[in-house]
Amino acid sequence: MKVTIIPEKCIACGLCQTYSDNFDYYDNGIVKFVNSDDLQLELPDKDSTVLAVKNCPTKALISH
Repeated sequence: MKVTIIPEKCIACGLCQTYSDNFDYYDNGIVKFVNSDDLQLELPDKDSTVLAVKNCPTKALISH
């Protein structure tokens, strides 16, 4: 699944990382992909990633 991060929408709540180890945070708490500064990546279609995207309260994560 392709996932896009929209940093402007992120409120640094931390939910995405609790669901999936594909996500990490910058020092200011804004979401990023683990080991990447890209805003869009192809990630394995795992339940944990789907949950992270679906449960983002501000829709800062979008799956395609």
